[in-house]
Amino acid sequence: MKKFSKIILAIAIALIAIPNLQAEHLIVIGANDTHSQIEPNDDLGGLLRRRAAMDEIRRNNKNVIAVHAGDAVQGTLYFSLFRGEVEYAAMDSLGYDMIILGNHEFDNGIDELAEHYKKIKAVKLSANYDMSNTPLADVFQPYSIRTVAGKRIGFFGINVNPKGLISDDKYEGMVYLDNAVVADATAKYLKEVQGVDFTVMVSHIGYYPEAVGLVGDSIIATKSHYIDMIVGGHTHTLLEPGDPRTQVRNADGKIITIGQNGKTGKYIATYDIDLDDWSVKYNQIKLDKSFDAKANYPAMEAWLKPYKFKVDSVMNNVLGTSALAMKDGDIASQNWLCDAVMEMMPGITGIKKLEGVIMNKGGIRQPMPKGNVTEGLIGSMFPFDNRFVVVEVTGSDLLEALRVMATRGGDALSKEFYVEYTGTNENPKITTAKLNGKKINPNKTYLIGTIDYLANGGDHMEVLGKGARPFVDTIPYGEHMKSYIKQLTKSGRMVTATDKPRMVKK
Repeated sequence: MKKFSKIILAIAIALIAIPNLQAEHLIVIGANDTHSQIEPNDDLGGLLRRRAAMDEIRRNNKNVIAVHAGDAVQGTLYFSLFRGEVEYAAMDSLGYDMIILGNHEFDNGIDELAEHYKKIKAVKLSANYDMSNTPLADVFQPYSIRTVAGKRIGFFGINVNPKGLISDDKYEGMVYLDNAVVADATAKYLKEVQGVDFTVMVSHIGYYPEAVGLVGDSIIATKSHYIDMIVGGHTHTLLEPGDPRTQVRNADGKIITIGQNGKTGKYIATYDIDLDDWSVKYNQIKLDKSFDAKANYPAMEAWLKPYKFKVDSVMNNVLGTSALAMKDGDIASQNWLCDAVMEMMPGITGIKKLEGVIMNKGGIRQPMPKGNVTEGLIGSMFPFDNRFVVVEVTGSDLLEALRVMATRGGDALSKEFYVEYTGTNENPKITTAKLNGKKINPNKTYLIGTIDYLANGGDHMEVLGKGARPFVDTIPYGEHMKSYIKQLTKSGRMVTATDKPRMVKK
């Protein structure tokens, strides 16, 4: 009996010594395109709620890595007034382990970006931007390997092609390497040379390609052999759990999980990676007011207070009144912007024969509420340092510009235009194109109002910049928009617009 008892005791001791057979997990927190949204937007998101949610995840899980997939800045007065000072300092307060660049990080130029990025503790990743000849030369690394429960996970950053998105002078010295080529090659290197078990691509190229000839996460995933998961950004795509777009089969038939959280930090994502079978459970957390009670950060609130005071002082200065609510970038806001520019441009430029206006809906960064229109609201709606330009453009180039606009589902046109097109976004065909009621003549030269971002090739509109420029402004056009609304108010008018589209897909 004693011998039997000793055997039982030995077995029990051996069982205790066996490690827990339940697989370890790694939780990756993903954020993207938070766009300077320090305070809640539509009562969702906000810096303090984001920190509360991330801290709660860390308290409840043993292994957590937080990543930001770019465009942390641009879109509110916090960036317009303080040039990234708040957003970049908050990166470390929220405890991001790794970050990558978005295109808007370059908005104030690469020198100023370097000043901020050198202070951030998080690892900065980019596998396809060669920074050797820039002030960011020693700041970035292509990948980072983390060991969790004995397993090696490789993270690497993949960035968007800057051509057509970032002004050339804002990224001088940086060399872009084809993201479609570099992505899977980096993942292959991590697996076959560095011996990692799982690869995570942190991406700011968008879920869908933005233009013909470009790729998005969904395309890179289908052609990959070595990428296991993608934390995405750039196209502001809200990929909710259960959305079939989050599960893409790669070149070998294996499922790759892709996530993205829309914009302005209303959500964060969690990727629960089983470190045994490498399955991934994708989830999203909606940052609503339920997080307010958990967001108890008196030191952080005290730090934010003087910034918020300055923002509020600008936000409360009423310029005029809007007769309707408009979403950022919807048809009504596009029409209002272009018609306002068409109305004010002759007085600004001295050119009376302007024939139409082309703007970009992506430049409208905030919704217009019904009621009071404040200085701060207009500053947030049009935060970019873009200037009005008048361009001479041939009819054939104008038709090509309209075709490019059709590749993104249409863009902002003044009421002088009416355009119809058919086909896919990848290969649209302009079937009707009228300006001031007349068919656009390929052999005629037109005077078109726009902004320097588009005339310099932004949004892939290089054709707008081929001709002469009779006028180039020196003032950011957001300032003109403020003056315009003041003039509306003086004349007893309100902000109003039609939501009838001027570019129609047939």
